[in-house]
Amino acid sequence: MAAVRRCFEQAGISVMSISLGEVTVNASTLTPEGLCALDKALIAEGFERLENSEDALVERIKAAVIHHVRQEDECRLNMSACLERHLAMPYESLSRAFTAREGRTIEKYHIAQRVEWVKELMSYKELTLGEIAFRTGYSSTAHLSRQFKAVTGLTPSQYMQLPPSRKSLCQV
Repeated sequence: MAAVRRCFEQAGISVMSISLGEVTVNASTLTPEGLCALDKALIAEGFERLENSEDALVERIKAAVIHHVRQEDECRLNMSACLERHLAMPYESLSRAFTAREGRTIEKYHIAQRVEWVKELMSYKELTLGEIAFRTGYSSTAHLSRQFKAVTGLTPSQYMQLPPSRKSLCQV
């Protein structure tokens, strides 16, 4: 968030608040030149400004899914109920908007995020696959392994044998 704040400041736009995927600004500091400078600064940092409300909703859905996957306490809750609670919208509406913009379902995105988390935990080499399955909300090691192979094309054991530089197998 510090990099995003810096981009706004460089563009001369006053930031009132900043959180994951959302920045509230002082409207009186917005100018066409400032927005152009902001876009260039954000792109240089690997970000982009979303003007479309549907794009912004999809980004909020992604942030909520990542929060759901990464929070151990919430990882046991139903994802659709979690998204409804976080975004204050019916899941059906969220799902339609997400699928229309992303070309995949929220469920597929959720699975990809869980597999990414599994890959991260495996890279630390501190937990067994059973412990990783429990921590990431899988009902069993077999379920984790099936989903992992469906997403990456490899079993967890095969994945762990790859050289570190070749481990990016899943487009999130």
